[in-house]
Amino acid sequence: MKRQNDCLALLASDRIDTTQVAKLFDEASPDERVEMTEAIDGRAQARLWLASEGHGVTIGQMVPSTRAPLDPVIFHGKNSLAAFSRFQKRFCRPTNDADELWGYNHQPTRWLAPLTGPGYFVAYDSQESFGGVAVDYRRIPTARPDDWPEIHDNTWRLSRFIYNGMVDYLRRVSEHLLIGRATRDGRELPNYFLLCRKDDS
Repeated sequence: MKRQNDCLALLASDRIDTTQVAKLFDEASPDERVEMTEAIDGRAQARLWLASEGHGVTIGQMVPSTRAPLDPVIFHGKNSLAAFSRFQKRFCRPTNDADELWGYNHQPTRWLAPLTGPGYFVAYDSQESFGGVAVDYRRIPTARPDDWPEIHDNTWRLSRFIYNGMVDYLRRVSEHLLIGRATRDGRELPNYFLLCRKDDS
């Protein structure tokens, strides 16, 4: 709890020291990292996004090339919305040789997931100033792990109002933590989220 309180204090300071935030996350246990992520509210996420400008990340850092195709890597997420703010983004390497990742948004609220759709996307390294990795909902994977939901494009059901036309961009905070922001039609939206990779160590 002390590490979490220290993190929240850093994020509330006049000028966020991202090096110290990264240190707290890197020194935390896997469960602590997730708990710390879930404690960070939307206002702090917006400030962390600005403080992380220029902090690049690549798809190879998110899912190493040593992972087999369709072997999932799970990131626990916390977004800046007032409700249904906890989720997961699940990524995997593709079955072809493309320099990209495939993935979808896993919604833990079971009754909500069939309505909003799986929110499939293709992620790739980006040269945009927004962030180092683009999570592009305009593109859809051609295959999936067996336990992932059926693939639909983002005009399906309520997903047309959530994911359709969206591109999220990611910046690095620490080895395990990323900060993201949503865009549509090249315009930044006031929607932020954190992604924390829950490793075994």
